[in-house]
Amino acid sequence: MTDAGPLFDALASAPGAVAVMGSANADLTVRVAELPKPGETIAGGPLQVLPGGKSANQAATVARLGVRATFVGAVGADPNGGMLRDSLVAAGVDVSHLSESEAATGTAMILVDDDAENCIVISPGANGTVDGGFVAKHADAIRGADVLGLCLEVCDDAVVEAARIASEAGVTVVFNLSPVRDVRAELLDLVDVLIVNEHELAALVGSAAAAEGAETGDWSDAATALAAKHGIRTAVVTLGGAGSVVVETGDREDPGDAATAAVTATRIDPLRVDVVDTTGCGDSYMGSLMAGLASGLPVCDAARLAAVVSAYAAGGEGAQASYGTADQVRAFAETGRRG
Repeated sequence: MTDAGPLFDALASAPGAVAVMGSANADLTVRVAELPKPGETIAGGPLQVLPGGKSANQAATVARLGVRATFVGAVGADPNGGMLRDSLVAAGVDVSHLSESEAATGTAMILVDDDAENCIVISPGANGTVDGGFVAKHADAIRGADVLGLCLEVCDDAVVEAARIASEAGVTVVFNLSPVRDVRAELLDLVDVLIVNEHELAALVGSAAAAEGAETGDWSDAATALAAKHGIRTAVVTLGGAGSVVVETGDREDPGDAATAAVTATRIDPLRVDVVDTTGCGDSYMGSLMAGLASGLPVCDAARLAAVVSAYAAGGEGAQASYGTADQVRAFAETGRRG
């Protein structure tokens, strides 16, 4: 398969610390032959209730890889909330900043088809109580990390406040523009590493630039637009089964003219795996990328680590339920078999 040993050695020797602020959901998953069309009713398999939520998944990935992970968020005082808390604890996540809300635990309703594609509807529940004031109360958890992970399953005020606290403390801010929506310029100004897929990239810089990069491998237009419009000089673009690409433009400390800055695009090849379920694979990618960055890996090496970890996750069912330990994923990288 691939020699990922040095990447895992880096995690073991200098594991660092990651804080993840955001969502925790109970994933209600049903497998179907094909995803339904609008207005269509179909039969599905047994209902599975599994721990999920983008941010909780990322924190679980970090901890399973042996890197210190702290989760900042909220669940309800209900059985699903207890399940989520127990799952994070079992993964090794610090849950001292996981609050209990009067609202029901967030829920994601997931359909997975025979091609391992999925569609997801989210009811935020307790995640809706995570706002700027909530985040301010947990600022110490953010300041104590090397890397902060953010996505958009909680409100913009919470995400901006967390990014501001991290940036002022010198903590690297890793942001995933998902679920995709318009975000404030002040948030993007605080981002050190952006993670997007092709559709999310298009929403930021325009579909033409994103399409050009995806089709021809020339990422210069997209990279220049990210730097010039949003001040983002390091981005990781995930391409599904085609792997990912790390795009770097100039130097954030000495930005110069974004329109003329040098662009470096490094392609990260995927690992081939028999895909069972892609639910949570993007979260395992982001979690392992953050674990690598916190451990001192350059962003390209962190992305190579993420390719291995997310491939392992694609071979199992569910989100957190499919994640492996560092030893399991390392063995998978060498043999192609899940432990």
